[in-house]
Amino acid sequence: MSENFLSPDDSVDVSISVPGGENGLSLNRLVKLPELLPILAVKDQSMFPRMVLPMLVADPRHQRLVDEVLAGDKIVGLLALKGDITSDEVKGLKDLHSIGVAAQVLQMAKNDEGGLRLVAQGLTRFRILEVVATNPYLVGRIEVVSDIVTDDMESRALVSNLRSLFRKVLELSPHLPSELTSLAASVDHPGALCDMVASALSITPEERQSIVEALDVTERLRRTVTLVNREIQVLELGSKIQDQVKEGLDKTQREYYLRQQLKAIQEELGEEEEADSEAEEIQRKLDEKALPDEVRAEAERELKRLGSMHASSAEYHVITTYLDWIIHLPWEEMTEDHLDIKKARAILEADHYDLDKVKRRILEYLSVRKLNPDMKGPILCFVGPPGVGKTSLGRSIARALGREFSRISLGGVRDEAEIRGHRRTYVGAMPGRIIQSLRRAGSRNPVFMLDEVDKIGADFRGDPSSALLEVLDPEQNFSFSDHYLDLPFDLSKVMFITTANVLDTIPPPLRDRMEILEIPGYTAEDKLAIAKRYLVPRQRTEHGLDAKRLTIADAAIKLLISGYTREAGLRNLEREIGSLCRWAARAIAEGEAEKVTINKKDVAEILGPQRIVPDTALRTAVPGVATGLAWTPTGGDILFVEASSMPGKGNLQLTGQLGEVMKESAQAAVSYLRANAEKFGLPPKFNEELDLHIHVPAGAIPKDGPSAGVTMFTALLSLLEGRPVNSDLAMTGEITLRGHVLPVGGIKEKVLAAHRAGIKTVILPAANERDLVEVPDKVKDKLNFKFAERMDQVAQWAFAPTPKKKRKKAAAKKATKPTALKKAAKGKK
Repeated sequence: MSENFLSPDDSVDVSISVPGGENGLSLNRLVKLPELLPILAVKDQSMFPRMVLPMLVADPRHQRLVDEVLAGDKIVGLLALKGDITSDEVKGLKDLHSIGVAAQVLQMAKNDEGGLRLVAQGLTRFRILEVVATNPYLVGRIEVVSDIVTDDMESRALVSNLRSLFRKVLELSPHLPSELTSLAASVDHPGALCDMVASALSITPEERQSIVEALDVTERLRRTVTLVNREIQVLELGSKIQDQVKEGLDKTQREYYLRQQLKAIQEELGEEEEADSEAEEIQRKLDEKALPDEVRAEAERELKRLGSMHASSAEYHVITTYLDWIIHLPWEEMTEDHLDIKKARAILEADHYDLDKVKRRILEYLSVRKLNPDMKGPILCFVGPPGVGKTSLGRSIARALGREFSRISLGGVRDEAEIRGHRRTYVGAMPGRIIQSLRRAGSRNPVFMLDEVDKIGADFRGDPSSALLEVLDPEQNFSFSDHYLDLPFDLSKVMFITTANVLDTIPPPLRDRMEILEIPGYTAEDKLAIAKRYLVPRQRTEHGLDAKRLTIADAAIKLLISGYTREAGLRNLEREIGSLCRWAARAIAEGEAEKVTINKKDVAEILGPQRIVPDTALRTAVPGVATGLAWTPTGGDILFVEASSMPGKGNLQLTGQLGEVMKESAQAAVSYLRANAEKFGLPPKFNEELDLHIHVPAGAIPKDGPSAGVTMFTALLSLLEGRPVNSDLAMTGEITLRGHVLPVGGIKEKVLAAHRAGIKTVILPAANERDLVEVPDKVKDKLNFKFAERMDQVAQWAFAPTPKKKRKKAAAKKATKPTALKKAAKGKK
């Protein structure tokens, strides 16, 4: 089947809507379309054949077109523009849709704004063949196209279906006139039926143009049926929503009416109006607050209970307090993260010196957060001695992220309710400290610091560390339930940071949930840099001074570090700097000086004699003393192991508050020396002639651990051989009866302690060589490391080698000099 085209010179028999026709709908008449037709280019093709449509013409070019058309046959062509171009930008056929509608202008009037109001009636479809002119308005060469009608079963079914669907649209659309139902039933031509239905639908310009371009009536019917089905779905959904809204309004009105009645009853009973005003205020706040559905439902339930209670009842105040907590918690409030990596790095560098490992981890978190905004917050644990900046580092992280900062201290906490809160059945019940801190923070994604997590206790009231398992587990804390609220609160957006001095006291399940980041102590060079950059300016400001009034020389700060504060952190150093600032403030306030400069020689005058004097060389100058390295919760430290002998029967005495492990290490050292006496030049039965005494000074401090094994062995060997240990040597390691040196922990802290004490050579177990990776390079460069696998090597490195020239003299002197063994033998005689 082919299209039926009429030449431009022929008359076109079209059915147009003219009142007074035979059927009241249409009247056939002949309309002759000119070969060249003025074109009105429009953005939205709303005109269909046989349709009367009002139009507004504001473009001066189009107004001129209308004036000339009205002077002639009053026929104009309506064509839709393609894309986003305007009618002024039309250059040819590529800017226009090919199929349009010819229309006859029936009426024209001017409005107050200078535009034209037209009433036009669609005549027929046409195809534009060529754009003949664009100035002063568009003129195109056209040809008339007619519908392609197929009278088959599919077309008849589509027509019947379209009429049925259109009736449903009219039932669901109150804004459409009901007369359209009878009008649709009276239209026999299927193409005209499609045009009429499409003109009544709320469809897009593109969909309307697709109906205009569908010359095959069957295809036009298919498209129109699809659009009508969609329109019905939209209208049914809108009707459903409207019914729900109406039902909700009816329920609200009913509740309002009942509340008004209840209010009147309460007034007759003489009850106070304050309860009503308080309940109304709570209701207003709940309406304004963004809450999860479950939380809102619980709050509304409690509010209804509140409305039926007297203000003087105890339960009334319990409910108002509970609702106040719900209203003021940040259920949905969040701060926006600052994901500028360079800016975050600058903030971390400005606030803290060194700590590269921690800074790198924070920047990694920010980078991942930038690529994946939905990632869960990490749980970091900063482990290190006091005063290294763990808590202040948390504040810097919050500032770098642009988040609120909240901190709670868990030291000494023994009650599980401190974490999860009390149940509301208790008098004076309150939420736990987690929920309390979130309320103070005002957002549900703060940086949350849990200080001293290694000092949590447990008793008959529960185990707080077990309660923290839910808080610090990303797979569980999205629905954290506080006993007081009894509602799930999402903690997954919180960035938790915990701090601890030691890991041993943290329960393994809790430690497993945290990412451990160790922060060791600072070297003397680090402390000097931190003091100049942070501590001195801060103390000057706190004491009302500035850089012009007070200057502290570098040499003075170095003396404070080495002579007054031997520590891993910085607290005592800042305290001593504060003492210098107070002394300077007094001098300035009394008028003794306008400007104070504190040099190295002034420190002793202000703070008193030097408290820490290097005595390693003095204490190890005699045989029987060796320097060991120890790990403590406050960082590494050195300790001296002293050995002494006296005539006896081989007894071993241990003093210095030694733990069981250290006692066993001492016994192992004695047994190894007895078993290898010949190798070390000792009499096989030396223990039968001597009583040995091993003492570790600072007897008031308990000590334990296997690290002192090699130190005890070296002190005993030095005593029995009569040779002093190298004064600049320190060591650590566990020993066995077979002479092996086993690895120990805390290498980083021990090496830093050796560096602070001025040690030059450190003996470590060979298996601990890999642990030096974590030691700063500037510390490793100043120390000489020796890695021992056996105790023979320790004995070889512990004593200074004797020059060849002096070796014979030393041997002769040793033969005449009474050693511990000879003294013991002489004593027996």
